[in-house]
Amino acid sequence: MKLVSFKYQGGPAVGIYVNDKIYPYQEAGKALGLSVPFSMRELLEGEEAAMNQAKVVEAKIKAGEVTSASFSWNEIEVLAPVPQPTSCRDGYAFRQHVAAARRNRGVEMIAEFDEYPIFYFTNHNAIQGPGDIYCMPDHFRQLDFELEGAIVIGKRGRNVKAKDADAYIAGYMIMNDMSARLLQMEEMKLNLGPAKGKDFSTVIGPFMVTPDELASFLIPAKPGHEGNNYNLRMTCTVNGIQVSEGNMGDMDWTFAEIVERCAYGVDIFPGDVIGSGTVGTGCFLELNGTGKLNDPNYPVQWLQAGDVVEMTIDGLGCLSNTIKKEDSEFSILNLKKKAQTA
Repeated sequence: MKLVSFKYQGGPAVGIYVNDKIYPYQEAGKALGLSVPFSMRELLEGEEAAMNQAKVVEAKIKAGEVTSASFSWNEIEVLAPVPQPTSCRDGYAFRQHVAAARRNRGVEMIAEFDEYPIFYFTNHNAIQGPGDIYCMPDHFRQLDFELEGAIVIGKRGRNVKAKDADAYIAGYMIMNDMSARLLQMEEMKLNLGPAKGKDFSTVIGPFMVTPDELASFLIPAKPGHEGNNYNLRMTCTVNGIQVSEGNMGDMDWTFAEIVERCAYGVDIFPGDVIGSGTVGTGCFLELNGTGKLNDPNYPVQWLQAGDVVEMTIDGLGCLSNTIKKEDSEFSILNLKKKAQTA
């Protein structure tokens, strides 16, 4: 089942995506005599029972038993599948990306990567879906995309073990973890973050795809790991030119293992979003570093105003965004105070 959120009747409503049409879930439910949630938050908070009911409605739509209104993609404003996540974490699951980024900085691969998965919290109030991404002047100083997969949690849990964690995943999405690299690199010199380099935009979408739809893509986890893994090709184009290609099956740490660490000693909630971290070759920072390492004259590239970024993952759709410039000259980089000398 593919679920979307879109602007409808004054709020972010759930839609069921069937045969290139979006059916408002509440209207479809009403046509079948059912009372169903209006928003994705409400749907997720209903946990498995609510999701199973949505699958029943989807089956009725596919069978032609629903006469409610439906919309094509360009007739509505599509939002992030989970417009207001309860939280947003991002992992670090692809060894290839970590190793390449460290090599390009002239440092050895860190042994702890293979010991446990890590994540950071980002701004869950800066979640966006398909469409325009507005950036401030400082963001354009080495503005970057990051090609990732993501999950949304579908039921509350605590101290969840990896062997059980896949049952807590309601769906999968594409994630673009937007990054302002100069801000990120400056602040992380203080060994805290990432913060302002990341918190202006995290993009997810275009759908939330339930795990049953991906069953044919299942592959074994890497040796020594456990949990579901999927053979899903990942690509990113900028202005129609492919710049990145990878596969979700290359995740060293599975989402189940990441959930296990996230849920240790704390509750995870329906609506929590968790990213995979960047796939190998999945950002300009890595691509530029590798290019310069091999050729000092390599032309570095960063995102510019007007660029169209399109990410595609098998089974999860295509997430398209256009980079826009805010009408502002305000710069926090210009507010840095100089060190005082005696």
